[in-house]
Amino acid sequence: MTGPGDTEAGPGAAGTGTRTETGAGAPSATGTDRSTGTGPGSGTETGADPGTETGADPDIATDPGITPAAAPGTATGPAAPGAGFGARLTAPLLLGSLLNPLNTTMISTALVSIGHHFGIGASSTVWLVSVLYLASAVAQPVLGRLADSIGPRRVFLAGLAVVAASGLVGAAAPGFGWLIASRLLLGIGTSAAYPAAMAVLRSESRRLGRPTPRPVLGRLSFAGLGSAAVGPTLGGLLVATWGWRAIFAVNVPLACVAFVCAMWWIPKDDGRRAAAGAAREPAGLDPLGIVLFTGTLTALVFFLLDLAHPAWWLLGPVAVLAAVLTWWQLRCPRPFIDLRMLGRNHALARTYLRHGLSYLVIYCVMYGFTQWLEDGRGFSSLHTGLLMLPMSVAALVCSLLGARTKGIRAPLTIAAVLVTAGSALLILTTGATPVAVLLITGACFGIPQGLVGTGNQAAVYQYAPADAIGSAAGLQRTAQYIGAITASSLIALAYGQRASDGGLHLMAAVSVVLGLVLVALTVSDRALRARNRK
Repeated sequence: MTGPGDTEAGPGAAGTGTRTETGAGAPSATGTDRSTGTGPGSGTETGADPGTETGADPDIATDPGITPAAAPGTATGPAAPGAGFGARLTAPLLLGSLLNPLNTTMISTALVSIGHHFGIGASSTVWLVSVLYLASAVAQPVLGRLADSIGPRRVFLAGLAVVAASGLVGAAAPGFGWLIASRLLLGIGTSAAYPAAMAVLRSESRRLGRPTPRPVLGRLSFAGLGSAAVGPTLGGLLVATWGWRAIFAVNVPLACVAFVCAMWWIPKDDGRRAAAGAAREPAGLDPLGIVLFTGTLTALVFFLLDLAHPAWWLLGPVAVLAAVLTWWQLRCPRPFIDLRMLGRNHALARTYLRHGLSYLVIYCVMYGFTQWLEDGRGFSSLHTGLLMLPMSVAALVCSLLGARTKGIRAPLTIAAVLVTAGSALLILTTGATPVAVLLITGACFGIPQGLVGTGNQAAVYQYAPADAIGSAAGLQRTAQYIGAITASSLIALAYGQRASDGGLHLMAAVSVVLGLVLVALTVSDRALRARNRK
């Protein structure tokens, strides 16, 4: 794929496979990828990820589970920061990556309308939330492994095709069961984009022989966070204008545009894999591990979704499946979830834990607060979406700030403190609370939403093994969605058939406790402290 100033000579050009790019700091390679630069600070780079450190923390410096993101070639100086990561490459990645988070939050302002249409309560409509999270939690690491194995472009395009089909099913659904099926397909289809995008960026980084620029990762995070943040407001507008079916139909044109852009602008996998010079063959898919993981998570979700009347017998299958999964993953030569690596790579494991816990609290508010605004306070879907606008704006602004911030510890600490403070405000919220206080409360959760996403994404990109970034990114989203599934279970337990002040206060009290745990985990993280000292 060529752009302005790029010239490629493939096998048909004298059979050399040489690629030459012109422009400031552009790489020139024959057989290997090498970039040269003459600007200030020219030196030698090995393609390590931004912020990669040695000698600071045993979890980072000496942990054998952490593989530096070294490029096959050696860079002899800094090239232009965005060279190789232009708009044509990133545009389809950003558009595809926003579909999953957009659909996770956009549905929040349609749940009450859907419930009224089909004559069902909140404990039933919550399945529209949970089924997408369940599908995403399983599909993200699976499709991430596929992206590492068969190529990210193929996975990216296949996912978009499934998204378009799911939108058509949901828009024409004659019954509630069809909506469940649509959300299941939507969760699978939208799960392809983010891990595939991370794999594309890693491949481009290895081809160019230098790290992916932090602003590029920031834009990817912004696409997800921004779409999730504006989801409630956009959903409210769609429901108020065209009805709840528009929530599903809007995915069709978005997926089609992303598909066309990806076909044009994302390089084919075979050429990209050759340019990247992968150090080893990609890992297999481990189908048994995938089946065991899916079974364990599904049984756990069915238990969590009815905590008011818990099916205790489900804990038996959960325990058995989890034990067999652990046994197999420790013995499989190429496991679906590399438990040995996670056991050594403490920094990455703590990042997953921190990410999942953060989103457990954030999604409690994203869904629980919006349902209370409609059921408890009597606001319309449109007004509820507008009341969530400060949360959306705060998340958008803070995701941009987080993308430009070099540190990780300070933003994550601020996010944890604000999550706790916002939850405390919800405990004091009643039907008589002024609208201004409701707006401030929403903003208290918007700021953490922006900071958590960018901070933990940067941590995953830094700590994950270079040849498994797709599956590592998928597991990050899995941690997020397990938190979301738990949040939906807590909401169903607190509200039952109708959102009330008492249910809101119960949910908020649990969130305060979880927020305090999150503060302790963030402040005490040795890897974050070591990185901050740098």
